[in-house]
Amino acid sequence: MSETQSPQPEFAHPMEEEFARILDYYGIRWQYEPTTFPLEWDEDGRVTVAFSPDFYLPDEDRYVELTTLRPKLVTIKNRKIRRMHELYPQVNITLLKRNDLRDMMIKYGMDEHAADIMGTEAQ
Repeated sequence: MSETQSPQPEFAHPMEEEFARILDYYGIRWQYEPTTFPLEWDEDGRVTVAFSPDFYLPDEDRYVELTTLRPKLVTIKNRKIRRMHELYPQVNITLLKRNDLRDMMIKYGMDEHAADIMGTEAQ
């Protein structure tokens, strides 16, 4: 049910592709990284920090950001999401962390892929 312009977007991470498969299976329309939100600007007004959430679910008017990073490294994404809430309070966004994704995959019968997303300490 992808609403992307190309038949298969080039995902930045395999987990994004798995998430898209789950959405497709359940008939949930989605767009991949359709919007970039400026978060910080320099003194000349040029954007210095921006954020492009991974998915947009138009029927829910919700953005979804996925992360498979170690919990310590999720801090950066949390900071960006907090900034988004400050600048764009009307935008609904959900952050799904590594454990959320693993639990969802197990729930939807993708057990063999769930172990793969737990990652390593280097991630």
